[in-house]
Amino acid sequence: MGSGAEERGIGAGFDSAMAAALVVGLRQSFASGRTRSHEWRAAQLKGIARMIDEKESAIMAALHEDLAKPQMESYLHEISLAKAACTFALKEMKRWMTPEKVPTSLTTFPSSAKIISEPLGVVLVISAWNYPFLLAIDPVIGALVAGNAVVLKPSEVAPATSYFFAKVLPEYIDNSCVKIVEGSIPETTALLEQKWDKIFYTGNGKVGSIVMAAAAKHLTPVALELGGKCPVLVDSSVDVKVAAKRIAVGKWGCNNGQACIAPDYILTTKSFAPTLVDAMKRTLEKFYGKDPLESADLSRIVNSNHFKRLTSLLDDENVSSTIVYGGQRDEQHLKIAPTLLLDVPHDSSIMKEEIFGPFLPIVTFDEVEDCIDFINSKSKPLAAYLFTKDRKLEDQFVKTVSAGGMLINDVALHLANPHLPFGGVGDSGIGAYHGKFSFDVFSHKKAVLSRGFGGEAPARYPPYTPQKQRILRGLINGSIIALLLAILGFPRD
Repeated sequence: MGSGAEERGIGAGFDSAMAAALVVGLRQSFASGRTRSHEWRAAQLKGIARMIDEKESAIMAALHEDLAKPQMESYLHEISLAKAACTFALKEMKRWMTPEKVPTSLTTFPSSAKIISEPLGVVLVISAWNYPFLLAIDPVIGALVAGNAVVLKPSEVAPATSYFFAKVLPEYIDNSCVKIVEGSIPETTALLEQKWDKIFYTGNGKVGSIVMAAAAKHLTPVALELGGKCPVLVDSSVDVKVAAKRIAVGKWGCNNGQACIAPDYILTTKSFAPTLVDAMKRTLEKFYGKDPLESADLSRIVNSNHFKRLTSLLDDENVSSTIVYGGQRDEQHLKIAPTLLLDVPHDSSIMKEEIFGPFLPIVTFDEVEDCIDFINSKSKPLAAYLFTKDRKLEDQFVKTVSAGGMLINDVALHLANPHLPFGGVGDSGIGAYHGKFSFDVFSHKKAVLSRGFGGEAPARYPPYTPQKQRILRGLINGSIIALLLAILGFPRD
Protein backbone atom coordinates (compact mmCIF):
# COMPACT_ATOMS: atom_id res chain seq x y z
CA MET A 1 0.00 0.00 0.00
CA GLY A 2 1.31 3.42 -0.83
CA SER A 3 1.14 6.65 1.11
CA GLY A 4 -2.06 8.64 1.52
CA ALA A 5 -0.59 11.29 -0.78
CA GLU A 6 -0.05 8.75 -3.53
CA GLU A 7 -3.44 7.07 -3.23
CA ARG A 8 -5.72 9.97 -2.39
CA GLY A 9 -3.91 13.02 -3.79
CA ILE A 10 -3.72 14.59 -0.32
CA GLY A 11 -0.54 16.59 0.36
CA ALA A 12 0.64 16.33 -3.26
CA GLY A 13 3.22 19.00 -4.10
CA PHE A 14 3.85 19.96 -0.48
CA ASP A 15 7.37 21.38 -0.35
CA SER A 16 9.62 23.53 1.84
CA ALA A 17 8.01 26.78 0.68
CA MET A 18 4.55 25.49 1.56
CA ALA A 19 5.84 24.19 4.88
CA ALA A 20 7.36 27.59 5.67
CA ALA A 21 4.10 29.35 4.80
CA LEU A 22 2.19 26.89 6.97
CA VAL A 23 4.41 27.66 9.96
CA VAL A 24 4.11 31.42 9.40
CA GLY A 25 0.32 31.16 9.41
CA LEU A 26 0.32 29.09 12.59
CA ARG A 27 2.68 31.53 14.30
CA GLN A 28 0.30 34.36 13.48
CA SER A 29 -2.59 32.38 14.95
CA PHE A 30 -0.58 31.58 18.06
CA ALA A 31 0.56 35.21 18.43
CA SER A 32 -3.10 36.30 18.48
CA GLY A 33 -3.35 34.64 21.90
CA ARG A 34 -6.29 32.47 20.84
CA THR A 35 -4.79 29.21 22.08
CA ARG A 36 -3.96 30.42 25.59
CA SER A 37 -7.40 30.52 27.13
CA HIS A 38 -8.91 27.64 29.04
CA GLU A 39 -12.05 27.95 26.92
CA TRP A 40 -10.21 27.46 23.64
CA ARG A 41 -8.25 24.48 24.93
CA ALA A 42 -11.37 22.85 26.34
CA ALA A 43 -13.24 23.41 23.08
CA GLN A 44 -10.55 21.56 21.12
CA LEU A 45 -10.62 18.59 23.46
CA LYS A 46 -14.41 18.46 23.44
CA GLY A 47 -14.29 18.52 19.65
CA ILE A 48 -11.88 15.59 19.53
CA ALA A 49 -13.97 13.64 22.04
CA ARG A 50 -17.07 14.30 19.93
CA MET A 51 -15.21 13.14 16.82
CA ILE A 52 -14.26 9.89 18.56
CA ASP A 53 -17.88 9.29 19.56
CA GLU A 54 -19.42 10.20 16.22
CA LYS A 55 -16.81 8.60 13.97
CA GLU A 56 -16.00 5.43 15.91
CA SER A 57 -17.06 3.13 13.08
CA ALA A 58 -15.01 5.14 10.56
CA ILE A 59 -11.95 4.96 12.82
CA MET A 60 -12.37 1.19 13.15
CA ALA A 61 -12.77 0.84 9.39
CA ALA A 62 -9.55 2.79 8.78
CA LEU A 63 -7.64 0.70 11.32
CA HIS A 64 -8.94 -2.48 9.73
CA GLU A 65 -7.96 -1.28 6.26
CA ASP A 66 -4.45 -0.42 7.42
CA LEU A 67 -3.75 -3.38 9.72
CA ALA A 68 -6.75 -5.73 9.69
CA LYS A 69 -6.98 -4.75 13.34
CA PRO A 70 -9.79 -6.54 15.21
CA GLN A 71 -12.59 -4.21 16.33
CA MET A 72 -12.17 -5.08 20.00
CA GLU A 73 -8.45 -4.35 19.82
CA SER A 74 -9.12 -1.08 17.97
CA TYR A 75 -11.52 0.00 20.69
CA LEU A 76 -9.47 -1.14 23.69
CA HIS A 77 -6.04 0.02 22.56
CA GLU A 78 -6.79 3.12 20.51
CA ILE A 79 -10.30 4.56 20.63
CA SER A 80 -11.00 4.16 24.35
CA LEU A 81 -7.54 5.40 25.37
CA ALA A 82 -7.84 8.48 23.17
CA LYS A 83 -11.27 9.26 24.61
CA ALA A 84 -9.93 8.73 28.14
CA ALA A 85 -7.06 11.15 27.44
CA CYS A 86 -9.57 13.85 26.47
CA THR A 87 -11.77 13.19 29.49
CA PHE A 88 -8.86 13.21 31.94
CA ALA A 89 -7.37 16.41 30.50
CA LEU A 90 -10.72 18.22 30.53
CA LYS A 91 -11.14 17.33 34.19
CA GLU A 92 -7.63 18.35 35.28
CA MET A 93 -6.69 21.14 32.88
CA LYS A 94 -7.57 24.12 35.08
CA ARG A 95 -5.44 22.73 37.89
CA TRP A 96 -2.53 22.10 35.52
CA MET A 97 -2.78 25.65 34.15
CA THR A 98 -2.82 27.26 37.61
CA PRO A 99 0.54 28.85 38.50
CA GLU A 100 2.39 26.83 41.13
CA LYS A 101 3.49 28.82 44.16
CA VAL A 102 6.95 27.87 45.42
CA PRO A 103 9.04 28.95 48.44
CA THR A 104 11.49 31.81 48.33
CA SER A 105 14.90 32.17 49.98
CA LEU A 106 16.55 34.55 52.44
CA THR A 107 18.63 36.06 49.67
CA THR A 108 15.50 37.35 47.89
CA PHE A 109 13.51 38.34 51.02
CA PRO A 110 10.92 39.81 50.85
CA SER A 111 9.57 38.20 47.65
CA SER A 112 7.10 35.71 46.20
CA ALA A 113 7.78 33.03 43.60
CA LYS A 114 5.75 30.91 41.22
CA ILE A 115 6.11 28.64 38.22
CA ILE A 116 3.89 29.38 35.23
CA SER A 117 3.23 26.72 32.60
CA GLU A 118 3.12 28.51 29.27
CA PRO A 119 2.65 27.03 25.78
CA LEU A 120 5.78 26.52 23.73
CA GLY A 121 4.25 27.91 20.54
CA VAL A 122 4.02 25.97 17.27
CA VAL A 123 4.80 22.26 17.56
CA LEU A 124 5.15 19.36 15.12
CA VAL A 125 3.79 15.89 15.87
CA ILE A 126 5.05 13.01 13.68
CA SER A 127 3.17 9.82 14.47
CA ALA A 128 3.65 6.09 13.91
CA TRP A 129 1.78 3.47 11.88
CA ASN A 130 1.31 0.64 14.38
CA TYR A 131 -1.29 2.47 16.49
CA PRO A 132 -2.01 5.09 13.86
CA PHE A 133 -5.03 6.66 15.55
CA LEU A 134 -3.89 6.77 19.18
CA LEU A 135 -0.25 7.67 18.52
CA ALA A 136 -1.36 10.60 16.38
CA ILE A 137 -4.18 12.05 18.45
CA ASP A 138 -2.75 11.46 21.94
CA PRO A 139 0.23 13.84 21.59
CA VAL A 140 -2.00 16.31 19.73
CA ILE A 141 -4.30 16.31 22.77
CA GLY A 142 -1.27 17.09 24.96
CA ALA A 143 -0.14 19.90 22.68
CA LEU A 144 -3.62 21.45 22.63
CA VAL A 145 -4.24 21.20 26.36
CA ALA A 146 -0.92 23.03 26.83
CA GLY A 147 -2.15 25.80 24.52
CA ASN A 148 -0.03 25.26 21.40
CA ALA A 149 -0.68 25.47 17.69
CA VAL A 150 -0.01 22.08 16.09
CA VAL A 151 0.93 20.39 12.84
CA LEU A 152 0.14 16.68 12.74
CA LYS A 153 2.00 14.47 10.27
CA PRO A 154 0.27 11.06 10.34
CA SER A 155 2.18 7.99 9.16
CA GLU A 156 1.95 7.28 5.45
CA VAL A 157 2.39 3.58 6.23
CA ALA A 158 -1.19 3.65 7.58
CA PRO A 159 -2.81 5.59 4.70
CA ALA A 160 -6.45 5.00 5.60
CA THR A 161 -6.00 6.44 9.10
CA SER A 162 -3.89 9.28 7.72
CA TYR A 163 -6.68 10.15 5.29
CA PHE A 164 -9.22 9.98 8.10
CA PHE A 165 -7.31 12.65 10.02
CA ALA A 166 -6.90 14.87 6.96
CA LYS A 167 -10.57 14.64 6.05
CA VAL A 168 -12.36 14.43 9.39
CA LEU A 169 -10.30 16.13 12.13
CA PRO A 170 -10.65 19.64 10.61
CA GLU A 171 -14.43 19.36 11.08
CA TYR A 172 -13.98 19.21 14.87
CA ILE A 173 -11.10 21.55 15.75
CA ASP A 174 -9.87 25.11 15.12
CA ASN A 175 -8.33 24.92 11.64
CA SER A 176 -6.41 28.17 12.11
CA CYS A 177 -4.33 26.55 14.86
CA VAL A 178 -4.25 22.84 13.92
CA LYS A 179 -3.09 21.55 10.54
CA ILE A 180 -2.70 18.04 9.13
CA VAL A 181 -0.06 17.27 6.50
CA GLU A 182 -0.20 13.91 4.75
CA GLY A 183 2.60 12.39 2.73
CA SER A 184 5.84 10.47 3.11
CA ILE A 185 9.56 11.27 3.18
CA PRO A 186 9.50 14.44 1.00
CA GLU A 187 6.70 16.01 3.02
CA THR A 188 8.28 15.05 6.34
CA THR A 189 11.63 16.41 5.17
CA ALA A 190 10.01 19.72 4.19
CA LEU A 191 8.44 19.95 7.65
CA LEU A 192 11.69 19.11 9.43
CA GLU A 193 13.48 21.93 7.63
CA GLN A 194 11.32 24.46 9.50
CA LYS A 195 11.86 26.03 12.90
CA TRP A 196 9.49 24.54 15.48
CA ASP A 197 9.10 25.13 19.18
CA LYS A 198 9.05 21.38 19.77
CA ILE A 199 9.04 18.20 17.69
CA PHE A 200 7.29 15.12 19.05
CA TYR A 201 8.18 11.95 17.12
CA THR A 202 6.99 8.39 17.62
CA GLY A 203 8.76 5.64 15.70
CA ASN A 204 12.09 3.87 15.39
CA GLY A 205 15.51 4.96 16.47
CA LYS A 206 16.90 5.32 12.93
CA VAL A 207 14.33 7.94 11.97
CA GLY A 208 14.56 9.37 15.48
CA SER A 209 18.21 10.21 14.78
CA ILE A 210 17.20 12.00 11.59
CA VAL A 211 14.54 13.99 13.45
CA MET A 212 17.00 14.92 16.20
CA ALA A 213 19.66 16.00 13.68
CA ALA A 214 17.14 18.22 11.86
CA ALA A 215 15.96 19.71 15.15
CA ALA A 216 19.54 20.45 16.22
CA LYS A 217 19.96 22.88 13.31
CA HIS A 218 17.37 25.15 14.92
CA LEU A 219 18.09 24.19 18.56
CA THR A 220 14.57 22.77 18.66
CA PRO A 221 13.74 20.57 21.67
CA VAL A 222 12.46 17.08 20.89
CA ALA A 223 10.46 14.32 22.51
CA LEU A 224 11.29 10.96 20.96
CA GLU A 225 9.05 7.98 21.69
CA LEU A 226 11.10 5.11 20.31
CA GLY A 227 11.18 1.42 21.15
CA GLY A 228 13.69 -1.30 21.81
CA LYS A 229 13.73 -4.92 22.82
CA CYS A 230 11.34 -5.16 25.76
CA PRO A 231 12.32 -8.15 27.94
CA VAL A 232 10.03 -10.36 30.03
CA LEU A 233 11.68 -12.20 32.91
CA VAL A 234 9.59 -15.15 34.10
CA ASP A 235 10.48 -16.71 37.46
CA SER A 236 9.53 -20.30 38.33
CA SER A 237 7.41 -19.10 41.28
CA VAL A 238 4.63 -17.74 39.04
CA ASP A 239 1.14 -18.98 38.31
CA VAL A 240 2.22 -20.17 34.88
CA LYS A 241 -1.30 -20.30 33.38
CA VAL A 242 -2.00 -16.67 34.25
CA ALA A 243 1.48 -15.56 33.20
CA ALA A 244 1.14 -17.28 29.81
CA LYS A 245 -2.22 -15.61 29.13
CA ARG A 246 -0.97 -12.15 30.07
CA ILE A 247 2.21 -12.50 28.03
CA ALA A 248 0.27 -13.81 25.03
CA VAL A 249 -2.34 -11.05 25.00
CA GLY A 250 0.40 -8.44 25.55
CA LYS A 251 2.38 -9.80 22.61
CA TRP A 252 -0.08 -11.00 19.98
CA GLY A 253 -3.15 -9.14 21.28
CA CYS A 254 -1.19 -5.91 20.76
CA ASN A 255 -1.28 -5.62 16.97
CA ASN A 256 0.27 -9.10 16.51
CA GLY A 257 3.50 -7.96 18.16
CA GLN A 258 3.75 -4.74 16.15
CA ALA A 259 3.88 -2.58 19.27
CA CYS A 260 6.74 -0.74 20.94
CA ILE A 261 5.77 -2.11 24.37
CA ALA A 262 5.05 -5.67 23.26
CA PRO A 263 7.30 -8.34 24.83
CA ASP A 264 10.30 -8.79 22.54
CA TYR A 265 11.81 -11.83 24.23
CA ILE A 266 11.35 -13.97 27.34
CA LEU A 267 14.07 -14.81 29.84
CA THR A 268 13.73 -17.75 32.20
CA THR A 269 15.72 -20.57 33.75
CA LYS A 270 16.58 -23.72 31.83
CA SER A 271 14.74 -25.84 34.38
CA PHE A 272 11.50 -23.84 34.09
CA ALA A 273 11.54 -23.32 30.30
CA PRO A 274 9.71 -26.58 29.37
CA THR A 275 6.84 -25.73 31.73
CA LEU A 276 6.57 -22.21 30.35
CA VAL A 277 6.76 -23.31 26.70
CA ASP A 278 4.02 -25.87 27.27
CA ALA A 279 1.76 -23.27 28.93
CA MET A 280 2.39 -20.78 26.11
CA LYS A 281 1.52 -23.38 23.45
CA ARG A 282 -1.77 -24.27 25.15
CA THR A 283 -2.65 -20.61 25.59
CA LEU A 284 -1.94 -19.70 21.97
CA GLU A 285 -4.03 -22.56 20.64
CA LYS A 286 -6.89 -21.54 22.93
CA PHE A 287 -6.64 -17.88 21.85
CA TYR A 288 -6.13 -18.27 18.10
CA GLY A 289 -7.11 -21.84 17.22
CA LYS A 290 -5.24 -24.62 15.46
CA ASP A 291 -4.86 -22.45 12.33
CA PRO A 292 -4.02 -18.96 13.62
CA LEU A 293 -3.71 -17.62 10.08
CA GLU A 294 -7.51 -17.89 9.90
CA SER A 295 -8.08 -16.11 13.21
CA ALA A 296 -10.05 -12.87 13.04
CA ASP A 297 -8.38 -11.80 16.30
CA LEU A 298 -4.88 -11.38 14.84
CA SER A 299 -3.81 -8.22 13.01
CA ARG A 300 -1.92 -8.65 9.77
CA ILE A 301 1.61 -7.43 9.11
CA VAL A 302 1.35 -3.81 8.00
CA ASN A 303 2.84 -4.20 4.49
CA SER A 304 4.96 -6.43 2.26
CA ASN A 305 8.23 -4.75 3.23
CA HIS A 306 7.70 -5.52 6.90
CA PHE A 307 6.53 -9.03 6.00
CA LYS A 308 9.79 -9.66 4.12
CA ARG A 309 11.84 -8.20 6.97
CA LEU A 310 10.18 -10.51 9.48
CA THR A 311 10.39 -13.64 7.36
CA SER A 312 14.07 -13.00 6.71
CA LEU A 313 14.65 -13.00 10.48
CA LEU A 314 12.90 -16.35 10.74
CA ASP A 315 14.58 -17.87 7.67
CA ASP A 316 18.03 -17.65 9.27
CA GLU A 317 18.84 -21.38 9.58
CA ASN A 318 20.18 -20.86 13.09
CA VAL A 319 16.84 -19.32 14.02
CA SER A 320 14.37 -21.51 12.12
CA SER A 321 15.79 -24.59 13.83
CA THR A 322 14.74 -23.16 17.22
CA ILE A 323 11.01 -22.83 16.40
CA VAL A 324 8.97 -24.78 18.94
CA TYR A 325 5.54 -23.43 17.96
CA GLY A 326 4.05 -21.59 14.97
CA GLY A 327 6.05 -20.21 12.08
CA GLN A 328 3.24 -20.42 9.51
CA ARG A 329 2.90 -17.55 7.07
CA ASP A 330 0.61 -16.31 4.31
CA GLU A 331 2.35 -13.77 2.12
CA GLN A 332 -0.73 -13.00 0.04
CA HIS A 333 -2.69 -11.87 3.10
CA LEU A 334 0.39 -10.64 5.02
CA LYS A 335 -0.35 -12.98 7.92
CA ILE A 336 2.25 -14.61 10.19
CA ALA A 337 1.25 -16.94 13.01
CA PRO A 338 2.35 -16.47 16.62
CA THR A 339 5.76 -18.11 16.85
CA LEU A 340 7.76 -19.31 19.85
CA LEU A 341 11.49 -19.92 19.58
CA LEU A 342 13.64 -21.59 22.25
CA ASP A 343 17.26 -20.61 22.82
CA VAL A 344 17.87 -18.55 19.71
CA PRO A 345 21.59 -17.75 19.26
CA HIS A 346 22.41 -14.52 21.08
CA ASP A 347 24.29 -13.16 18.06
CA SER A 348 21.41 -13.69 15.60
CA SER A 349 19.63 -10.71 14.04
CA ILE A 350 16.39 -11.58 15.80
CA MET A 351 18.15 -10.99 19.14
CA LYS A 352 19.95 -7.83 18.02
CA GLU A 353 17.13 -5.76 16.51
CA GLU A 354 13.64 -4.97 17.71
CA ILE A 355 11.40 -7.71 16.29
CA PHE A 356 8.18 -5.69 16.00
CA GLY A 357 6.23 -8.73 14.94
CA PRO A 358 4.74 -12.07 16.07
CA PHE A 359 7.97 -13.88 17.04
CA LEU A 360 8.79 -14.43 20.71
CA PRO A 361 12.20 -15.93 21.49
CA ILE A 362 12.66 -17.63 24.87
CA VAL A 363 16.21 -17.32 26.18
CA THR A 364 17.30 -19.54 29.04
CA PHE A 365 19.96 -19.28 31.73
CA ASP A 366 20.97 -21.42 34.69
CA GLU A 367 20.05 -18.78 37.27
CA VAL A 368 17.54 -15.91 37.43
CA GLU A 369 20.36 -13.48 38.25
CA ASP A 370 21.95 -14.32 34.89
CA CYS A 371 18.73 -13.15 33.21
CA ILE A 372 18.99 -9.75 34.88
CA ASP A 373 22.64 -9.46 33.85
CA PHE A 374 21.62 -10.22 30.26
CA ILE A 375 19.00 -7.44 30.28
CA ASN A 376 21.49 -4.96 31.69
CA SER A 377 24.05 -5.86 29.00
CA LYS A 378 21.67 -4.54 26.33
CA SER A 379 20.33 -1.08 25.44
CA LYS A 380 17.76 0.28 27.86
CA PRO A 381 14.28 -0.83 26.74
CA LEU A 382 11.06 1.14 26.59
CA ALA A 383 9.46 -1.38 28.95
CA ALA A 384 10.67 -4.24 31.12
CA TYR A 385 8.41 -6.92 32.58
CA LEU A 386 8.80 -9.35 35.46
CA PHE A 387 6.59 -12.26 36.49
CA THR A 388 7.31 -13.49 40.00
CA LYS A 389 5.92 -14.06 43.49
CA ASP A 390 9.37 -13.47 45.00
CA ARG A 391 9.46 -9.99 46.60
CA LYS A 392 13.26 -9.99 46.84
CA LEU A 393 13.54 -10.68 43.11
CA GLU A 394 10.99 -7.96 42.41
CA ASP A 395 12.97 -5.45 44.48
CA GLN A 396 16.20 -6.47 42.74
CA PHE A 397 14.60 -6.13 39.31
CA VAL A 398 13.11 -2.70 40.03
CA LYS A 399 16.36 -1.38 41.52
CA THR A 400 18.85 -2.75 38.99
CA VAL A 401 17.06 -2.73 35.62
CA SER A 402 16.79 0.61 33.81
CA ALA A 403 13.81 0.94 31.48
CA GLY A 404 11.35 3.60 30.35
CA GLY A 405 8.61 1.85 32.32
CA MET A 406 8.18 -1.34 34.28
CA LEU A 407 5.32 -3.69 35.06
CA ILE A 408 5.26 -6.58 37.51
CA ASN A 409 3.14 -9.65 36.73
CA ASP A 410 1.57 -8.25 33.57
CA VAL A 411 2.53 -6.49 30.34
CA ALA A 412 1.59 -3.25 28.57
CA LEU A 413 -1.09 -2.11 31.06
CA HIS A 414 1.09 0.58 32.64
CA LEU A 415 0.40 2.88 29.68
CA ALA A 416 -3.30 2.94 30.64
CA ASN A 417 -2.61 4.74 33.92
CA PRO A 418 -2.72 8.50 33.21
CA HIS A 419 -0.87 9.23 36.45
CA LEU A 420 2.26 7.45 35.18
CA PRO A 421 4.68 8.95 32.64
CA PHE A 422 5.09 6.99 29.41
CA GLY A 423 8.42 7.36 27.66
CA GLY A 424 11.83 5.85 27.11
CA VAL A 425 15.33 6.18 28.49
CA GLY A 426 18.59 6.05 26.59
CA ASP A 427 18.09 4.47 23.17
CA SER A 428 14.37 3.96 23.82
CA GLY A 429 13.50 7.64 23.85
CA ILE A 430 13.61 11.15 25.27
CA GLY A 431 10.77 12.70 27.24
CA ALA A 432 7.47 11.28 28.47
CA TYR A 433 3.77 11.93 28.06
CA HIS A 434 0.24 10.79 29.09
CA GLY A 435 -1.94 12.67 31.56
CA LYS A 436 -0.23 15.71 33.08
CA PHE A 437 3.04 14.56 31.54
CA SER A 438 1.49 15.35 28.12
CA PHE A 439 0.72 18.87 29.35
CA ASP A 440 4.24 19.22 30.75
CA VAL A 441 6.06 17.95 27.66
CA PHE A 442 4.43 20.69 25.56
CA SER A 443 4.79 23.46 28.17
CA HIS A 444 7.59 25.74 29.28
CA LYS A 445 7.92 26.06 33.04
CA LYS A 446 8.53 29.78 33.44
CA ALA A 447 10.07 30.91 36.71
CA VAL A 448 8.64 34.18 38.08
CA LEU A 449 10.10 35.96 41.13
CA SER A 450 8.33 39.10 42.32
CA ARG A 451 9.70 41.78 44.68
CA GLY A 452 8.48 45.17 45.85
CA PHE A 453 10.61 48.28 46.26
CA GLY A 454 11.11 47.79 49.99
CA GLY A 455 13.65 45.63 51.71
CA GLU A 456 16.72 47.39 50.34
CA ALA A 457 20.00 45.88 51.57
CA PRO A 458 22.97 48.26 51.22
CA ALA A 459 25.33 45.31 51.55
CA ARG A 460 24.21 44.18 48.08
CA TYR A 461 25.73 47.17 46.30
CA PRO A 462 29.31 48.27 45.62
CA PRO A 463 31.71 49.27 46.97
CA TYR A 464 32.07 45.88 48.71
CA THR A 465 33.61 46.79 52.04
CA PRO A 466 34.75 44.03 54.44
CA GLN A 467 31.61 44.60 56.53
CA LYS A 468 29.36 44.26 53.45
CA GLN A 469 31.15 41.08 52.44
CA ARG A 470 30.54 39.56 55.88
CA ILE A 471 26.82 40.37 55.68
CA LEU A 472 26.52 39.04 52.11
CA ARG A 473 28.30 35.81 53.01
CA GLY A 474 25.97 35.44 55.97
CA LEU A 475 22.91 35.99 53.77
CA ILE A 476 24.09 33.38 51.26
CA ASN A 477 24.70 30.91 54.07
CA GLY A 478 21.25 31.48 55.57
CA SER A 479 22.21 33.54 58.61
CA ILE A 480 19.21 35.17 60.34
CA ILE A 481 21.53 37.75 61.96
CA ALA A 482 22.86 38.77 58.54
CA LEU A 483 19.29 39.06 57.26
CA LEU A 484 18.32 41.32 60.17
CA LEU A 485 21.37 43.51 59.62
CA ALA A 486 20.57 43.80 55.92
CA ILE A 487 16.89 44.65 56.61
CA LEU A 488 17.93 47.29 59.17
CA GLY A 489 20.15 48.91 56.52
CA PHE A 490 23.58 47.90 57.77
CA PRO A 491 26.22 48.84 56.99
CA ARG A 492 25.29 52.49 56.86
CA ASP A 493 28.14 53.53 54.55
